[in-house]
Amino acid sequence: MVKDGAPVGCLGEVMLELVLGSGTNAQLGVAGDTYNTAVYIAHEYPDVKVDYVTGLGKDGFSDRIRAHMAKYNVGSDRIFTHPDRGPGLYAIETDDKGERSFTYWRSASAARCLGNPDLPEISDMLNGLTHLLFTGISLAILEQANRNRLFEAIDAFRANGGVVAFDSNYRPHLWGDANLARRETERAWATCDIGMPSVDDEMALFGDASTVDVLKRFAGYGIGIGTLKRGADGPVGLDGTVPEITSKPTAVVDTTAAGDSFNAAYLGALISGSDNATSMRAGHDLACKVIAQKGAIIF
Repeated sequence: MVKDGAPVGCLGEVMLELVLGSGTNAQLGVAGDTYNTAVYIAHEYPDVKVDYVTGLGKDGFSDRIRAHMAKYNVGSDRIFTHPDRGPGLYAIETDDKGERSFTYWRSASAARCLGNPDLPEISDMLNGLTHLLFTGISLAILEQANRNRLFEAIDAFRANGGVVAFDSNYRPHLWGDANLARRETERAWATCDIGMPSVDDEMALFGDASTVDVLKRFAGYGIGIGTLKRGADGPVGLDGTVPEITSKPTAVVDTTAAGDSFNAAYLGALISGSDNATSMRAGHDLACKVIAQKGAIIF
């Protein structure tokens, strides 16, 4: 539940987004998995205050991102300013079936320095939040020492009553080493209170043969509440309950941010007091709207 206007935090990397058009044309935007979720929570649940936790620079593009946050009512007080680095960049191409491919330039982004000893401590950045969302991408961009510091901060956050949500959001090219990805992802599943995996990611990373196998594995993690996203098949609770789903996308134009928007509506509904089935329906309904339009953020 929302507590006295205290904010929910989304932790990760917000980037510049180039959406390629015809010829040499492209549109510049702002996006990133947990950032998309932050924007959608702020838009769909205006009573839920949302802060973003990341690093940016002193450059004009970082200023552009901060302005984007202000436009969408996402708080920026928990962002450290790196003296030399700025935001990452990615380009996105979408085929005629709505599926997308990405090219990234993010290796020198400020967000990758989250946890550096010479920068603000992660625990201080999380202080005062009621809930925290992070993902496998949030983990994958960090070096191991900083990843360890993040987990230490999350442990302290939970010990102080904070609620943690996690989505594995597996991206093989970011991890490089699948064994490392499995180890750190399981570490995160053991550290969260709300689980929001996607069946495709979990099958790809852990080799599960079916939805049933994924749910059996999750039964051993001890996660309090959660949902398994299954795309067009609709979500299922981590306890195996299947909500009644009636929404279908009018068309699949662009699948960018389908999972991010689902996470936003699901979390926003839970935080606002809805039960798990209602929250899953809210997530599915919003994702259906998002994939029927082009771009990560549709408003």
